[in-house]
Amino acid sequence: MTYLFTSESVSEGHPDKIADQISDAILDAMLTQDPQSRVACETMVTTGLAVIAGEVTTKAYVEIPDVVRDTINKIGYDKEDYSFAAHSCGVQVALHSQSPDIAQGVNVGEGVDKEQGAGDQGMMFGYATKETEEYMPMALAFSHSLVKRLAEIRKSHTDLIGYLRPDAKAQVTIEYNEDNTPKRVHTIVVSTQHDEFPGVSDDVALGQIATDIKEHVINKVIPAELIDADTIFHINPTGKFVIGGPHGDAGLTGRKIIVDTYGGKGAHGGGAFSGKDPSKVDRSAAYAARHIAKNLVAAGVADEALVQVAYAIGVSDPVSLNVTTYGTSKVDMTDAEISKEIEKIFDMRPSAIVKRLGLTNPIFLPTAAYGHMGQSPYTKEIEINSTEVSENNGKKVSTTVTEKKEVEFFTWEKLDYVDKIKSAFKI
Repeated sequence: MTYLFTSESVSEGHPDKIADQISDAILDAMLTQDPQSRVACETMVTTGLAVIAGEVTTKAYVEIPDVVRDTINKIGYDKEDYSFAAHSCGVQVALHSQSPDIAQGVNVGEGVDKEQGAGDQGMMFGYATKETEEYMPMALAFSHSLVKRLAEIRKSHTDLIGYLRPDAKAQVTIEYNEDNTPKRVHTIVVSTQHDEFPGVSDDVALGQIATDIKEHVINKVIPAELIDADTIFHINPTGKFVIGGPHGDAGLTGRKIIVDTYGGKGAHGGGAFSGKDPSKVDRSAAYAARHIAKNLVAAGVADEALVQVAYAIGVSDPVSLNVTTYGTSKVDMTDAEISKEIEKIFDMRPSAIVKRLGLTNPIFLPTAAYGHMGQSPYTKEIEINSTEVSENNGKKVSTTVTEKKEVEFFTWEKLDYVDKIKSAFKI
């Protein structure tokens, strides 16, 4: 018997995602100057206001309001009509230093085993499946693509649709066969904020929006062979959607953790990502677990894999690592035996993860919209600022030095361990 599974995504202009992007933009700004910055930055946005709070220990000097306004502007909130605009919204900052009780467990030489310990206790998960070329669940991959397409049109193709505003959500339901393979797209839901339609009735406006979204968004994203006469479409099902963004709903950092990961597939340990430096295993270990799961599936060990890792605060070695293959294993080993083999291949101490994935680089803002997992890895040249201190007539003088550096983004999406895994599992 077939069954249904649904996932959703939200656009970069959704209030929760605005908050995530602001938090990660602040993190990146600090890492640009001080790669060892300790950051736990939370953001709240509402009508005409952004509030920044949390704990920071850094040598960097960052004009927080400037970073906040620049991020909001790039998302597209640049008009007073939105009741939340980059140039006019208030920015309140309430950041203080990291607790020394936490720092002593994370700083090298101060932890239980004198290595960099985990920044907190907890469990993290990584997941991968052969359903899509990104090794992501199909419902979530399609949902991300729909809202990304809306943003692309809003920013670069207003000749196609000229009335889109930044806030949007998408949801896709996939019908699966009994063997757990995708059969068809059952339902597509798209809700997008839009301008007023002066002199046009709401029914006529909704009809135009539905036509445009089907033609320029859905048909460009969802493969035609997966849509049939029975596929259900809900486009702006509540009708008018003019009031949106932070004016419609307050937004908070870390409130879209399922959108950020696997759309409800696999599992989630509960920890959010954005605004956290890589000493926080909520983030770094979740990325490392995804890296393992994706390479396992790509190597042919299983068609589906869930990797769990868990830590104690201040302790470097994980307390556990477990791999689940949901009965899809292609090797003559139990899941417990696969887990033991993975422990030999991947060093899951926090310091090793940070080094392996290059997580002290300012690479986090692009993760804060359209998923932390499933995006393509790439390399980009960025500017890194550092401060040099010299003496002039007995006085210390600080000089900012800017240099360019090639940096890798989404390193946890690289398939760079496939050969090692194949060798270990004799594939």
